[in-house]
Amino acid sequence: MNHNAEADETIEEPIKGNEQEPADKSAIVGAIQREELSDPAALAKYIDHTMLLPDAMDAAFDKLCDEARRWKFKSICINSSRVAYCARLLRGSGVNLCAVVGFPLGQADSQTKAFEARRCIAEGCTEIDMVINVGQLKSGHLEYVEEDIRTVKRAVGKDCLLKVIIETSLLNDAEKVLACQISKQAGADFVKSCTGFAGGGATPEDIALMRRAVGPAMGVKASGGVSNYPRAVQLIQAGANRLGAAAGVAIVTGAQGTGGY
Repeated sequence: MNHNAEADETIEEPIKGNEQEPADKSAIVGAIQREELSDPAALAKYIDHTMLLPDAMDAAFDKLCDEARRWKFKSICINSSRVAYCARLLRGSGVNLCAVVGFPLGQADSQTKAFEARRCIAEGCTEIDMVINVGQLKSGHLEYVEEDIRTVKRAVGKDCLLKVIIETSLLNDAEKVLACQISKQAGADFVKSCTGFAGGGATPEDIALMRRAVGPAMGVKASGGVSNYPRAVQLIQAGANRLGAAAGVAIVTGAQGTGGY
């Protein structure tokens, strides 16, 4: 990929007809029906029910997995040290297991991220959310950023979804577009807005920008501050087809969640 210091002026336009098909059909952006958006409980299949707090104890993960089973969330999203524990709790549930890699700073070297991803997959993960190296991106080391993502994608293989957290709160719009374009070029299945640990959060404006940057056939995950059903609907309407939220139950019950993620 021929990268420039600034994002390409032309953001990718929607693909027409069958001119291009994504390599991983599970990353195809499905049409979210209007009736689904009118029913909070119907959003469960778009939610990665999340627990990433550093002080979370066993009881928090017991609760997370129990809620995921009850509400049939798409996945739970956790730190790598908790994968084996949660895999046992979710066995036979149909809920996917997602782990974060290089979290939350993205500053680990590529081989360390790849090792962490392989270990998570061996213990039961089918989805990996990696953090981009923001400092390398902002320094203009775009080939490094692309190879960092490629290294993790090679480690996870074709049967595991890879989502790339671009940390929108630390980027200007041109950098957000670049991060999305590089992630797509490197073979990622999704781009994701935020870790929830660097301030800010998912906004409809950022999600719309990310969707335009990657086109219609790649996943876009909104995370950070998704705490209630109206906000979830806004982000889906802006272009998200996955939501990362600790407030999953609040979203599907139409209540108000708490916390920053």
